[in-house]
Amino acid sequence: MLVLGTALVAVGLVLLLAEAHASTGGLIGAAAGIAAVAGIVLLLLAMGLAPAVVLVVALFLLTLAVCTGVLLRRRILRPMPIRPRVGPEAFVGRVGVVRSSAGREAQVFIDGSLWRAEAEPNGGDADLHGGEKVVVEQVEGLTLKVRRAEEWELLR
Repeated sequence: MLVLGTALVAVGLVLLLAEAHASTGGLIGAAAGIAAVAGIVLLLLAMGLAPAVVLVVALFLLTLAVCTGVLLRRRILRPMPIRPRVGPEAFVGRVGVVRSSAGREAQVFIDGSLWRAEAEPNGGDADLHGGEKVVVEQVEGLTLKVRRAEEWELLR
């Protein structure tokens, strides 16, 4: 029984390593947990512990494994905010270049296309000038609301 218990613990460790390298949705990981717990139970029985003590230890290990799995799954599968990748909403936060301007209104080049843009009123000089880098703040129809890009925004 000692050899079988040791072998089951070893199989559990190998399966755990396999789960780390092959994503099976936890199937191999569950088999690893079962093998490891069964091996530990057999080792405890081989050491001469009372079956009641071994049962309590096995239930504790299984409960610990299930609770840890549930908590990790909730943490991993928690919804994450995703930025839009397509459509006009995807332009918010992007940096563009002013191609031509007439005061607060301008033509801005972003991602290979030319858009009509208006400067956001920010209390100071809101006029846009050709060649200036701007950041899209919002999209209203086919018009982009932009502001001058700050130095740190040009670095990313």
